[in-house]
Amino acid sequence: MIKCTNIFKSFEGRTVLDDISVTFDTGKTNLIIGRSGSGKTVLLKTLVGLHEPDSGEIFFDDICYTRLGFKERKAIRKDIGMIFQGGALIDSSTVFENVKLPLDLFTDQSEAQKRERVEFCLERVELSHAPHLYPSELSGGMIKRAAIARAIVLNPRYLFCDEPNSGLDPQTSIVIDNLIQSITREYNITTIINTHDMNSVMEIGEKIVYIHTGFKWWEGTKDDILHADNPELNDFVFASAMAKRAKNNLL
Repeated sequence: MIKCTNIFKSFEGRTVLDDISVTFDTGKTNLIIGRSGSGKTVLLKTLVGLHEPDSGEIFFDDICYTRLGFKERKAIRKDIGMIFQGGALIDSSTVFENVKLPLDLFTDQSEAQKRERVEFCLERVELSHAPHLYPSELSGGMIKRAAIARAIVLNPRYLFCDEPNSGLDPQTSIVIDNLIQSITREYNITTIINTHDMNSVMEIGEKIVYIHTGFKWWEGTKDDILHADNPELNDFVFASAMAKRAKNNLL
């Protein structure tokens, strides 16, 4: 579980997050949605520790993260996996080396133990055939799957995903969505996904938080969202669906 209470965040005097309180459930895919500039990316980065809130508290299970010092936070960061929008693989390293990197940085495992763990994670994301390949040799979907393998190699308790379907075709997006949801349930991870993809919302939105002009405007499930009495949310859902349909027609 990750919980934030009364989170405020501003940049140069402009409030970006305004009194955000929400709980993200363990073992579920929790989605943050909203228009560009709504504050959803700032919220994700604040939760993961890349931004410091001006006020408010963030809890990882029963630990108040915002009250911890640098050394104390490091222990929690080892339990966090992160999937970046573009995958963020190291171009000069193979898939195997990319996935192994967190083990090199944060564990004292033997090389044999590291190899076993990397091979397990690559098998889990169906990349057992590609450990020797470099990022330039991978498709967009393979890059995202390699990024997922790297994110779970330390067996994290918390998983953050920033636009994991960005740049992918619809079919590959579904594969990535299902993979993230499957891993979340299998390992009972608290997963938070920042997305504007309505297909993701309707497929795996077990908990959805809609951010509008810095406020938490609505929360519910994928079943609730189609019946929500919320004009701003309805406009966002309709506009996003139309944009997605237009994009698909061009593919």
